[in-house]
Amino acid sequence: MAEDNFTVTPWEVKGKVDYDKLIVQFGTQKITDELRKSIESAINDKLHVMLRRNVFFSHRDLDLVLNDYKSGKGFFLYTGRAPSLGMHIGHMIPFLFTAWLQREFGVNVYIEITDDEKFMRNQDYTLEQTRQWAYDNILDIIAAGFDPDKTFIFQDTEYIKNMYTLAIKVAKKLTFSEVRATFGLDVSSNIGIIFYPALQIVPTMFEKKRCLIPAGIDQDPYWRLQRDIAESLGYYKAAQIHSKFLPPLTGPEGKMSSSNPESAIYLVDDPRTVERKIMKYAFSGGQPTIELQRKLGANIDIDVPFQWLYYFFEEDDERIKKIEEDYRTGKMLTGEIKQILAEKLNQFLEKHRERREKAKEMVKDFKYEGKLARSMWEKIHE
Repeated sequence: MAEDNFTVTPWEVKGKVDYDKLIVQFGTQKITDELRKSIESAINDKLHVMLRRNVFFSHRDLDLVLNDYKSGKGFFLYTGRAPSLGMHIGHMIPFLFTAWLQREFGVNVYIEITDDEKFMRNQDYTLEQTRQWAYDNILDIIAAGFDPDKTFIFQDTEYIKNMYTLAIKVAKKLTFSEVRATFGLDVSSNIGIIFYPALQIVPTMFEKKRCLIPAGIDQDPYWRLQRDIAESLGYYKAAQIHSKFLPPLTGPEGKMSSSNPESAIYLVDDPRTVERKIMKYAFSGGQPTIELQRKLGANIDIDVPFQWLYYFFEEDDERIKKIEEDYRTGKMLTGEIKQILAEKLNQFLEKHRERREKAKEMVKDFKYEGKLARSMWEKIHE
């Protein structure tokens, strides 16, 4: 969707995003306090920080998913990743949240690695590159904390034999005009990209249950197509829960980009690099001098270090309230909040690196040998 002051598509986010306007334009629903209470009641546990703080803010049919869970029908989760050379902090948001949903609800998770789409959409990439990036990204995804017996991570180029029969049934339901209008394709688009949406829709139909997709709201166009055709193929319309975008270090507009290293903290960044990037590039809502900051305080609505802490990296609700109050009133200086963020990020990344190293011994379980993975591969021989 494009507006005069911002753009949101599956491949581009620019400007200051108006999330209330997106809800109206995309035809989704706001996650209300009542719905949050319903989730809390279902899991009998505290909500994830990104639900408590409205980072996951919009949905389609989340209420129906909860009804299915409470009635014993169950549901399953699906998300994915177009592999790239190095993941950054923003890429981890849907995976960390999906892993939490899996733990709380005890459900299966399917994670599609679209090495094919990445290759077809970028003229400069070879298939060998995207497949190698897929392996590296899978290590980071496993490190989010998924259950190997209830999670199936699959690369399209490997698993296509199992997907193809259902993919052509989906493709037959989609017209070129629909796909062209949804994704802005034209006559110069290669035919692989024209067909690809059918492959991304297929995992929503891996089980005869309702599928819940946690993802950024920029991915919503795929699921609008799925919802148009799912019931005609005997499946549920996909439900979604949408997240906001973690802003880039360099300012409160748009989202973090791998193409701009100054805007992102990568999962491989060492502690000194993290601190240097935050101190040098993190956009501040604080005042230009200590005197003015003490007098006027900071504008936290545009302050990137505060936004990052609020989104995820300071999970203690009382602590974030204290930081907000002190920074807004001038008791805390810009350098102090940047230092807090640097410490939090480095703590997160240290734990992530440890989990990622262990993941090297677990890839086969998630892709081939875990309980869910085995059952999916065995379908080839049915």
